[in-house]
Amino acid sequence: MFSIELDEGVRLFALEPHHAQEFHAHIDRGREFIGRHVGFPDRATDTASARRLLEDFARRAAADTGRMYGIRADGVLVGGVLFPSFDARNGTCEIGCWVEPAAAGRGLVTRACRVLIDWAFHERGMRRVEWHADSANEKSLAVAARLGMTREGVLRENYLHRGQVQDTEIWSVLAREWPART
Repeated sequence: MFSIELDEGVRLFALEPHHAQEFHAHIDRGREFIGRHVGFPDRATDTASARRLLEDFARRAAADTGRMYGIRADGVLVGGVLFPSFDARNGTCEIGCWVEPAAAGRGLVTRACRVLIDWAFHERGMRRVEWHADSANEKSLAVAARLGMTREGVLRENYLHRGQVQDTEIWSVLAREWPART
């Protein structure tokens, strides 16, 4: 199974349908915190719906159009990163993240995103990686900045989440801007 050590006791791994119970328990621990800006906690309300969500991403991985990865700290799933869209033919993808409150502020998402962006550019030959975030999600926007992304603009009132209209900031980094592997 794919697994990379991000730090002592912290691993990045492919989230797959057989992780549905663990994923559901994780989402339950952080449902309101995660769901403030991310939609899938509203889709993963029990183990069966969590499995369906992970099956959707397994199909996307098989079709090379998306992927989802978990972050475990000391053996506990505490967050993750994903490619909600991955267009290898056009060389563009979007990366995103989530984390439960107990793991926030530890730099886990930034480290995991660096691994995935590095893979997208150096292994898959992508030209562009995008970051889409609610303009009110300051922590997510800070991750994009730490990753060296450029803020390209704001899609005003483009997304309805939990009955509230949100603005979405678009950030990106290009392959030529990303550091070479050492």
